[in-house]
Amino acid sequence: MKKTFTLTHPKTKYARLIDAVRNEVKRYLKRERGKSIAEGYVWNFACKFGPTAAQAKVINEADLSKAITAAETEQCESFYIEILAKKCAKAEQSYVKPNKAMAEQHEEAEPEKTADS
Repeated sequence: MKKTFTLTHPKTKYARLIDAVRNEVKRYLKRERGKSIAEGYVWNFACKFGPTAAQAKVINEADLSKAITAAETEQCESFYIEILAKKCAKAEQSYVKPNKAMAEQHEEAEPEKTADS
């Protein structure tokens, strides 16, 4: 998605236009994540944000909402968002997911405290 959002409309309030932009970005990300991909890969998003396409800077996907909020506080009349989906290899997990057996072992290791002790 490469799009310049204009935030001026004769009948729609500014806050509703910002909400519409957030919703459109959220729907786009959800739609792209739902596409099929080969096993061992995950979707990664290359994002840019700025007042114009020429001035757009690379940002993290998680910072899109913060950037939109910053544009809202500055009362920008328009801004540019670019989101490109690309597949990347899934990294090996560096942690072990807790499961029921591990939780039970942890509970057995700690003696319960009673009112008598």
